Amino acid sequence: MNEQQIAKLAQLQYDYITSEIALEALCKELSKAKVITLDTEFVRTRTLKPQLGLLQVFDGHHLALIDPVAINDLSAFTAILQNPDIVKVLHSCSEDIDALHSNLGVTPHPLFDTQFAASMLGKGASIGYANLIETYFDIALDKGESRTDWMARPLSSNQLDYAAADVTYLMAAFDELAAELDEKGLRHCVFAESAALIEKKTVEFPSEYAYLTLSNNWKLSERSLYALKQLAKWRLDTARKNDIAINFVIKEASMLDIAVKLPQSTSGLHQIHDLYGKQVRLYGQDILAITHKAKHIDENEFVPKIKRLIEFPLSKKAASDIKQLVERVAAKHDIPAAVLASKKQISQVLKWCWFELDETVLHGLRPDLLSGWRRELFIGDLETLFVEKGSEQQGKYETLRSL
Repeated sequence: MNEQQIAKLAQLQYDYITSEIALEALCKELSKAKVITLDTEFVRTRTLKPQLGLLQVFDGHHLALIDPVAINDLSAFTAILQNPDIVKVLHSCSEDIDALHSNLGVTPHPLFDTQFAASMLGKGASIGYANLIETYFDIALDKGESRTDWMARPLSSNQLDYAAADVTYLMAAFDELAAELDEKGLRHCVFAESAALIEKKTVEFPSEYAYLTLSNNWKLSERSLYALKQLAKWRLDTARKNDIAINFVIKEASMLDIAVKLPQSTSGLHQIHDLYGKQVRLYGQDILAITHKAKHIDENEFVPKIKRLIEFPLSKKAASDIKQLVERVAAKHDIPAAVLASKKQISQVLKWCWFELDETVLHGLRPDLLSGWRRELFIGDLETLFVEKGSEQQGKYETLRSL
């Protein structure tokens, strides 16, 4: 994009959409587009779900800010989000997916994340939108309103200008990134990665296994793990039911302290780390019911201790072998190795292979290296490293599950 075109973008005027009639007229125009850029502004402080404060959209001609606080029926826009013939371009879209799914009940499809696209092209693992635009077009965007309260009304002209800029230059960035990806034959990888992220963000993790996601759970005894399992389930269920951020129900550190000490009275709860009086008043009886039961359960009800990869003698060797494989595949396809497979994603494969209870399995998903575009690149070589449990070893690593 040349300087004249960039200058023209800077002069664009946005429409502030506050009625269903105006929204329907906008969406009639958007429906003709092949590509739209999209962003959301939301607030999430004490709530579990983000509160949607603004929707920004640009199709190359029409720049609009949609007010979901003022408009009750957003179905015209949800139809655009679900239109398979319109590519939706977002930057660092994880939280946007959450905001759209929680508030509108839909997710954008097909989706192109410019942050991931940039990472595939070696421009950094998590480059911010402002840095991306400055890198490509030498434009410095104002980020002064990034911490604004998007649920407050009226929104100031500065807030609206800031929000509009988040999609104004995104179309130009998409054009540049898509062209570079096409040269390498990698555009489909960005769409596949974005689709996989949507699947992860919209699957509800079973609250029964919420304790597996907590830090330092491996330090607890079997009896304390029983208590932690029940506490984590209760906390997540309470948060979901009442739309409260989980740490405003009770903090993770407090749950671990309770699970270890198993207090049996209100006075005992007041001795728990970071557990406040209001929480004791609201939830004290629920917590004590859990700790009382945990104190008296038989050993056959204990929860097995948490295993860590470090406890498996072959974990370092297996991780090293996969890392070497990643580096070979990355070099072959000219993709940064850290983008192809992070340390976490390598561990994800090993946990899938060796753990009975694994977060990926409990989400109903497969490890990243065994699904989507990465599977196409890895599966043959991974199958040379692993065999199903009970098969003849021949120097390979066992797996509980089929690759």
